[in-house]
Amino acid sequence: MKMSKAAVLQEYQKPLQICEFPLNEELQPGEALARVEMAGICGTDVHLWKGELPIPVPVILGHESAGRIAKLGAGLERDWTGQALQEGDRVVWASSIVCGECYYCRIKRTPTRCLKRKAYGISYCSNEAPHLRGGYAEWILLRAGTSIFKLPDNLPFESIVGAGCALNTALHGVERIGLEMGDTVVIQGAGPVGLAALAVAIESGAAKTVVVGGPAHRLQMALEFGADAVVSLEEFPTAAVRLEEVRRHTGEFGADVVLECVGHPSAVPEGFELCRDGGKYLVLGQYANAGNVEFNPHVITKKQLTVMGSWAFEPRHVLGAIQFLARPRWRELFAKQVTHRFSLDQASEALDTVRRLEAGKAVILP
Repeated sequence: MKMSKAAVLQEYQKPLQICEFPLNEELQPGEALARVEMAGICGTDVHLWKGELPIPVPVILGHESAGRIAKLGAGLERDWTGQALQEGDRVVWASSIVCGECYYCRIKRTPTRCLKRKAYGISYCSNEAPHLRGGYAEWILLRAGTSIFKLPDNLPFESIVGAGCALNTALHGVERIGLEMGDTVVIQGAGPVGLAALAVAIESGAAKTVVVGGPAHRLQMALEFGADAVVSLEEFPTAAVRLEEVRRHTGEFGADVVLECVGHPSAVPEGFELCRDGGKYLVLGQYANAGNVEFNPHVITKKQLTVMGSWAFEPRHVLGAIQFLARPRWRELFAKQVTHRFSLDQASEALDTVRRLEAGKAVILP
């Protein structure tokens, strides 16, 4: 039997281990076997490595992956959009599968909160067959029901993985909070989610965009993406001076919409203050449990804020991201985000590079 190498999280906050797993090529109906060509290192992977989200360990990390179809199970003939699938096709897939039958899927139409939702690189213990359910591996076995998308010939892996789950997540979040033509938008965070939210805000008609974050290389990328102004955490080290600087760009009343894309709880109460009265605040970056934070709810009442959260994304947002990346400008900018490339054997180094905020986007090339 063929074997596949994979990088496995065996213990929280310990180096990933390179392991080998049997590669079962006898597919069940609806399954697909894909060769992983590129796997993105998401900030969420760092949170998972820290143990900030309950997941089964050991686990093969990696929920931002793309590759080529090696084999199709019986009955799997078309992708999510209806395009014909065949061996050798370049594809990307939605990271999670939902049941379609539970209270949240069917009654409340909130499938991202499906009671049986499982995500590649997060929900599957690698000790359990068929093992290969994460992107940090040479091969991945895609379950029946996975939303698979055939990639256009002119869309490189660097663009789709450079955008990663961040663009899908941003599309879902901005859809939920709602942006109006001419809005002034502040984005907290200059990492992949922040840059994706910036791109979506610009395409949604924002009249002015301000990005608050760091380090310097990420703020430079935000300017290249089209931010009207950036506010450095290093240059403006306290919430009070950042508020003053942001209002210098937004006007004395603050932003119409603030998008939190940081992942650190302290960003949230600061973000409330960046909103104008009657403004909107979206919590987008708090995917893992990074701890509690104190805030005064009187601020929400006094400012009459609309505060909303957004969790993950649906398959339709993956299609939206592919269509978004059809624009040459965004296709090139998101591909440019890929600044660090690693082999599978260097998976721990890749994860640590992201943890230290040294990369735009780090990827593994299995």
